[in-house]
Amino acid sequence: MSGTRRPELRVLLRRVDPDVPLPAYEHPGDAGADLRTTEACELAPGERAVLPTGVSVALPEGYAAFVHPRSGLAARCGVALVNAPGTVDAGYRGEIKVIVVNLDPREAVRFERFDRIAQLVVQQVERVRFVPVAELPRSARAEGGFGSTGGHAAVEGESGTSVQAAVGGTAGGNRYASVVSDREGQ
Repeated sequence: MSGTRRPELRVLLRRVDPDVPLPAYEHPGDAGADLRTTEACELAPGERAVLPTGVSVALPEGYAAFVHPRSGLAARCGVALVNAPGTVDAGYRGEIKVIVVNLDPREAVRFERFDRIAQLVVQQVERVRFVPVAELPRSARAEGGFGSTGGHAAVEGESGTSVQAAVGGTAGGNRYASVVSDREGQ
């Protein structure tokens, strides 16, 4: 099926700020369209802010948009998104806003009006009905998670086996606090 293109999905967009450029794909084949901020902002190290993008959308039923970070901002400036990816539901009609954080320990980061701050990926999503059961079917992975497949020195124990940090194990000084354990008072 090479060369076959799916038809473009039409998404209605309202400019909250009449001067903001439309979200755009920079290169052919890009999954995310760039979102821009409509406000200048300076973030000190460790500081976060909610930046407006100047646009709102009406997604068709069965679709959602996901706000992803821009890798260049992460690599060059230490900028991340606090709730990445942010979810824009089909029924949401408000302005899309992006929660950015400066993770650089020493340098402030400055955003100017219309700087690209994130990317919007629109995807088809399934609506499911959850069916309670006493037990789930078996699988090869079973309950393995949180680095259970290994492949990184920080998650390998001294014997080279995977760490089960989420259930209280440690290796190489790494230890996670489990929210579930905290909630249950363990």
